[in-house]
This record gives sequence, C-alpha cells and structure tokens, in this order.
Amino acid sequence: MVVVLGRSGVGKSVTLKHILGFLRPDEGEVRVDGRAVSRMPEEELIEVRRRVTMVFQSGALFDSLTVGENVAYPLRERALRDLAPHDEDRIQQRVDQLLELVELENVKDLMPSDLSTGMKRAVAIARALAAEPEAILFDEPTTMVDPIMAITIADLILKLKRRQGITSVVVTHDMKLARKLADRVVFLVDGRVAFFGPVNDLDAAPEPVIHDFIQLDEVSFLK
Repeated sequence: MVVVLGRSGVGKSVTLKHILGFLRPDEGEVRVDGRAVSRMPEEELIEVRRRVTMVFQSGALFDSLTVGENVAYPLRERALRDLAPHDEDRIQQRVDQLLELVELENVKDLMPSDLSTGMKRAVAIARALAAEPEAILFDEPTTMVDPIMAITIADLILKLKRRQGITSVVVTHDMKLARKLADRVVFLVDGRVAFFGPVNDLDAAPEPVIHDFIQLDEVSFLK
C-alpha cells in the first residue's frame, strides 16, 4: 500500500485527480497499469475509472438515496452495462454483505444526512467496493472523524488489503495513519516528491522538512 504524505496544500489530493485523469500534468505523464492516462481520451478514462475508484473526503454519497441505494448504485449500473438480468435479490444480498464488511449493516435504510462523517466515509468505502475495483484511492480517510471511527476506518483499509488484495493509495497528513498503513510512502513538498521509499526509511530521509513534519506530528500526539 502506498501512502501519499505531506502538509496541507502540497498537492496530495491533486495527485489522486491526476491518477484518474481529472487533471493532466503540465510535464511528464501519469501511468496506471502501465498505460499513460495523461494522454487518454475521455472514453478510455471512463474505463480506467471503473477499475480504479476513489473515496472522497466528503463521502460523495447521493443525498436523495438511502445508504442501501447508494451502495447498490454501482451494482445496478454494471448490470445495465453488461445487459445482465436485473436481479434485485442478488443486488440486495451484495449490499448487505458490503455493509456488514464495513460494520454498518444496521444503517441500510437511513439517509446520508442521518450519518456521522465517519459513517459516511465507511458507506463510501462499501460503495467503492461494490464496483469491484482493482484499486481504491482514499482522500484523507480519517480527517474530521472521531478517534474511534478513525481507527475503524484504518483497520478496514488494512482488512481490504490483506483479505481481498485490493491495491490502495491513501492520501493523508496523519503520520500515525501512514505508519499503520503504508508499505511505501511518497512525501510531497510543494508539489515535488521529496521522498519515496519504505515507510521505515522515512525517519532517515535527508530532507529537513520531513524531519520537521515528523517532529511536529509527535508533539501534537503528546499534547
């Protein structure tokens, strides 16, 4: 799992938008599975976005749909695209499985407005999984949630990696989350890569800004 780390405003979320082709680089290129998404036409990018989904900070749930309907949305979309029989029982069974996976099986009939920020994130993860992606991008998954829900979300991301083998890219400014999740870390400073390597090597990185970031995070934790 790769974690993109750095202070606010250095380009972490922008990196995710480049991966999905929502933005195009001024220089260089962005490759997904060996293919240059930065040069793809929109119709090819649509296929990439079916294989690589994103969990936004806001959750980006449909306000007018229930939790269950939100999770079912990618399932119904795929059934229509593949011209498969419309099997509502199978769709609902899968929705129940996904909500159980994120430990929210009791909120299926609630509206997004009834949920906390952390619960919305967890539902968004369930919806992303419904698309059966090859990779998931997480944009600040534990920002603005309570500590217990932050641990729950972090554990869920780890569970997806270990049990389902889903490739994940996680954007965060939380050093503790990075240490828990990352195999490798990309540390961004003002839009450039200041470090890329194993998370255990980050403390020995020569960049002073990285040392300052780690120390500030440790001081914040102690407070």
